[in-house]
Amino acid sequence: MSPAGERGPLLTLGALSLAFLAVRLYAAGHVGFGDSEALYAAYALHPQASYLDHPGLIGVIARAIGHGGAPSPSAAHHVTAVASTVLPWLLALAARAAGATWRASLLAAIAFAAAPEIAVGLFAMTPDLPLAFAWTAALGLAATGLAADAGSTRAAAAFLFAGVLAGVACAAKVSGALLAVGLVVTYASRPARDHARTPWPWTGLLLGALVVVPIAAYEARLGFPMMHHRLVDTQAAAGLSLRNVAAVVFGQLAYVSPVLLVAAVLVGRDLVRARRKDDAVTRLLFATFAIPFVALVVLSAWSRVAEPHWLAPALLALPIYAARTCSLSRRLVLASAASGFALIAGVYAWVLVPSSTRLLPASADPRLDLANELVGWPQAIDTVRQVLGEVSASDPLEAPIVVGPYWTVCAQLHAALGRDALVGCDSPVPDDFDGWFPRDDWRGAGEIVFVTDSRYPVDLAARFPSRFAVRTWELPVFRGGRLARTFTITRLVPRALGMRTPTRELTPPAPAASRVAPRRG
Repeated sequence: MSPAGERGPLLTLGALSLAFLAVRLYAAGHVGFGDSEALYAAYALHPQASYLDHPGLIGVIARAIGHGGAPSPSAAHHVTAVASTVLPWLLALAARAAGATWRASLLAAIAFAAAPEIAVGLFAMTPDLPLAFAWTAALGLAATGLAADAGSTRAAAAFLFAGVLAGVACAAKVSGALLAVGLVVTYASRPARDHARTPWPWTGLLLGALVVVPIAAYEARLGFPMMHHRLVDTQAAAGLSLRNVAAVVFGQLAYVSPVLLVAAVLVGRDLVRARRKDDAVTRLLFATFAIPFVALVVLSAWSRVAEPHWLAPALLALPIYAARTCSLSRRLVLASAASGFALIAGVYAWVLVPSSTRLLPASADPRLDLANELVGWPQAIDTVRQVLGEVSASDPLEAPIVVGPYWTVCAQLHAALGRDALVGCDSPVPDDFDGWFPRDDWRGAGEIVFVTDSRYPVDLAARFPSRFAVRTWELPVFRGGRLARTFTITRLVPRALGMRTPTRELTPPAPAASRVAPRRG
């Protein structure tokens, strides 16, 4: 392909990248943490090899962004804004390494960037971001090794780094193990037999396994708590059902976008048909698509708490294969990109333009609007800090204790308060907070500050029969003129201290410089 033919896609991808980067950097200064992001930020305060939900890599990343502590939403999102903008370019390089032309590689990157779960989802600080980088780079490097002469320096280096990145993918998310399985199946296949006779593919996988050893050792020492949490504690309602299957299908329509999903189905069908070709790179792309896809679809159809983005790693091989074969028509590629970008623009507009809430009917339940996760917490945290100042003033020898009713609330509190307060959690199932601040410890404490919001109404008398409320504040938060959430903050003391008439206030306490803890950056 001539340079003139490559210039158009190159300029298009460059322009889209700059536009996305500008929007993401703007968003970084205007939105807070989503609930899951707040939990990963809290990981930074507790360095561990793994946590109940994920291996420890995201905690390492959060700690690095936060310079040893929990990062602020702005700091985290400035990093993810740049990283998510770079990822499509990495995919273009991987497609080129797999044998595609530069033009086809750039077009594949444009279509890839048009997927909402890439353009929107990877703006968040989650394990999916390092997983996407490690998985994509590993595909490109493994393709480079397979295309090189067996035993050459180029092949050896590519296989070594591909194996290490497979280990990094495992350290990011458990589903990264499916990438390692795909690489093993590829290296053991007939088209790759010349490479399989050299030590380099297997040495690379061994190096990747060494990355995972600390995580495996930590889990084994504690009785595999992550596995138990993911497969037992959170799966009380699990089981194959039409509801779960429908969630998988309709979730992909939203996360991939309808037209792009059609294109993905067509590419996936072609890849399955080509799986028996005597082509090592095709075998690589098939193995790293089919094995994760089948495993993750079965898991998603079984688990009631499955999320649509669980399938995303399996789909990363498809744009690379499409670039290699140019199997899609130009019209379908353009339609896919256009529909995806329209959906992406709508999501960013909904989150960044508060007045968009006026499009909802008056009867709409604000709990269903996920954008409300991102607003209100700065005001709530300011109020909590002021209440903690009152608690510390009345008993300066006791460390202030904050408790929430569910991990989402506890995570937001812990990420924002950092080490300024002890944060306990009263979630229905055990979570990481039970290890960080066990329930028996905070339940036996003197005074606690209980924080909840309108998503989690709590009967305090029933939940804390040995305590009574001495003061309660209600903090309504509005978005675009509509009530988004109401936070309730209550001081609870043991009944042994004597009954008092509780005071209820509809506004937060007035700021007082002498008793308000400074906000963390």
